[in-house]
Amino acid sequence: MKISEPIKGTIAIGLSAIMWGFDGVVLTPRLYNLDVGYVVFMLHMIPFLLMNLFLFRQYNELKYFTKQDYITFSLVALFGGAIGTIAIVKALFLVQFQQLTVVVLLQKLQPIFAITLAAILLKEKIKKDFILWASLAIAASYFLTFGLRIPDLSADRNTINASLLAVLAAFSFGSSTVFSKSLLKRHNFITATFFRYGFTTLFMLIYIIAFSQYEQIHFTTPLNWLFLILIGVTTGSGAIFIYYYGLKRVRAMAATISELLFPVSAIFFDYIVNGSYLSPIQFLAAGVMVFALVKITL
Repeated sequence: MKISEPIKGTIAIGLSAIMWGFDGVVLTPRLYNLDVGYVVFMLHMIPFLLMNLFLFRQYNELKYFTKQDYITFSLVALFGGAIGTIAIVKALFLVQFQQLTVVVLLQKLQPIFAITLAAILLKEKIKKDFILWASLAIAASYFLTFGLRIPDLSADRNTINASLLAVLAAFSFGSSTVFSKSLLKRHNFITATFFRYGFTTLFMLIYIIAFSQYEQIHFTTPLNWLFLILIGVTTGSGAIFIYYYGLKRVRAMAATISELLFPVSAIFFDYIVNGSYLSPIQFLAAGVMVFALVKITL
């Protein structure tokens, strides 16, 4: 029995969502002993070097690049690769295996920023009820983070900083989504992934040289190397390849529903691996936030 393209796409997006949920809760936090910039550089450099072994012919595509292509790839790498990844990795490190699910879920606010920026930059129309659902999602994110408590600025400093960084990551990834729309109109998912990682590796190389974080290689343990390679080839570049493959084959509604496996898997993995769980209020807030985001994107 032949599987239809939409079903293939739905499965691919769902699989990539589960991989990202596993990465955010189980894999990346295990690199907390290293500097964030160095980690982000390695998470892009390792898979990019591996891609070069098989996809080196992608460099031929450079002769077809326009000035706008270079600008757009740079923006995708800057926001989706550098700033977004630095922000979410730093957030995961700050909570020290506590409330990892909260940080991962807050990152899902990115559709709000993506739609807002698409309206501003691409002149796309916003639904009339966008402000209502966006406001509900933002309000739910507060209760997801703090429950019914009023945050203590001294005791909850790491949680507050991690939450703000997760929101910055959501903004950055949302921005990257908008810029990626134009790329996928001109380039296939393989080219888009290859040069996204290439440009990000270049930016992060400049970053770690400027801040002398390349010295972190001396403190990288064998276990660190194992996680860096595992993330790089699976939940990193591997998940991006799978996601772009799926995105080409499904409608927006199917993609949105499939991506719900991201928060569901994050909650599941955080409980199974770390023994952490959300309070009833946080569960309710998470459900409201995800529902509001679905209403926004459909």
